Amino acid sequence: MLEALGERGQAAGHGWTLDTELLPAHQQQVNALENQGLVELAGREDRAELSALEGRPVRWAARLTPYGHDTLTYAQSRPRPESTSGEADPDRQLVELIPSQMAALRVFVALSGRLRVPPAAGLAEQVRSASCDHGIKRWRLHLTAEQIASAAYGLWLHRMTGSAAEANRFAREYGVAHNPARASDEGPPAVDGLPSAAGGAAPGSAGVSGRGSR
Repeated sequence: MLEALGERGQAAGHGWTLDTELLPAHQQQVNALENQGLVELAGREDRAELSALEGRPVRWAARLTPYGHDTLTYAQSRPRPESTSGEADPDRQLVELIPSQMAALRVFVALSGRLRVPPAAGLAEQVRSASCDHGIKRWRLHLTAEQIASAAYGLWLHRMTGSAAEANRFAREYGVAHNPARASDEGPPAVDGLPSAAGGAAPGSAGVSGRGSR
């Protein structure tokens, strides 16, 4: 509805969407948005000016507030997930993280330019575009085997500098835990039956030890 108001207001030139452009049911939806501060309804003086411009009585008009404009701009600019279903890409696995795990991964990907072993390609985008299932309080990501291994490394860093609960839970649920000694000796192994895209990584790169999948 915000998008419709923005487009019609811009096309009209004066920023207002008029009563003849929306059905009554849609006008009621717009009225509800006013209560959230996203929409401004035309007052008597504004309707009088619009009536003069239109050459007819304008009984209702609405336009976006600055908050509504910014909400629409933010919504249109948000990164979209690479896939909406784990079945859409057989090389991806659904990973559901609790809020503290997600917070740790956000720190990990934010440090990408400063780490010697940076996050796997595409992991930062998956973290940014993750959706939250508020019913079970889980963040949903669709990750490749390489990204799962990289996430395990990020949670290992969190474990070494703070809480171990997040890495332990990840290892328990997805069978993947970072092992620096094994990573240095062998490089990244297969994860959940999928070969790592970093199979030829140089010594010192991130690695994981798999313990079976959930």
